Amino acid sequence: MASFDYNGKTIETDDEGYLQNLVDWDKGLAEVLAEQEGVELTDKHWKLIEWIRDYFQKYQVAPAIKSLAREVMKLENLPDKKEANRFVYELFPEGPAKQLAKIAGLPKPTGCV
Repeated sequence: MASFDYNGKTIETDDEGYLQNLVDWDKGLAEVLAEQEGVELTDKHWKLIEWIRDYFQKYQVAPAIKSLAREVMKLENLPDKKEANRFVYELFPEGPAKQLAKIAGLPKPTGCV
């Protein structure tokens, strides 16, 4: 387990940088987590961060990559899942499921190695 200071508070993460306490997350912390991941957040990132957090709140699990691709197709008006996957990998180059969940303050998705 690791930790770092943020706004006068100690933030605990697992060894891979995922938050231990989901309630610690806020948009400022997302910026810090994104910087640690080498990602500069844009409006397109924020749309997906908000969507994945809503999804997690509703289902208590991170979405499958297929669900993420379908949502990206809708949000960005893309013709197919191949284009959606390409788009998401441009935003989260180290793996959209893992990086998006981490920046959104969610647990590591099941099935991610």
